Amino acid sequence: MTASAHMTRGTTVATLAFMAGAAAADDTTAERAMGAFSDNCFSPFMTAARVSERFASNDVRVDFYDLDPFSKADVSKAAGRVTPGTDRRCEVAFDGDHAGVAADVAVAALTREGILTDAALQSTHRGARTSGTALLAARQLNPRRIAVVHVGTRPGPNGIETFMNVERLRPQK
Repeated sequence: MTASAHMTRGTTVATLAFMAGAAAADDTTAERAMGAFSDNCFSPFMTAARVSERFASNDVRVDFYDLDPFSKADVSKAAGRVTPGTDRRCEVAFDGDHAGVAADVAVAALTREGILTDAALQSTHRGARTSGTALLAARQLNPRRIAVVHVGTRPGPNGIETFMNVERLRPQK
């Protein structure tokens, strides 16, 4: 199954985690990272404190900020790069090329969360597609917010790494 394939509500992250296990051949770091992304990055209640708690691993690299929290949580400032126009970013990166499975996991998480309505890819993200991109798509969260999901591979500190990120932004006019 590919990220562009239609995924039904019956497809679960557990099924995809099993697929990831088979594809990654005992790569528990990749499975843990994909599961953490799927289970946490689309939650409007994710906070910097929860990121530290749920993504704690030397093998998983995380970039998170939320400049406009949904809840009464404190603003968490960006420590890494900031895409212009985004007010929230959640990214995990881990060693190896697992982009195909990671894209399937991201699409299943969007579906599970009910984030189903396609949106126009914003101009801030049109140049984001690289040769390593497995998924780059925008979905409407509500009338005032769009989520852009980007999954792929890139050079990392230990060779090739897989990254999964979602950024929240206001639609551009």
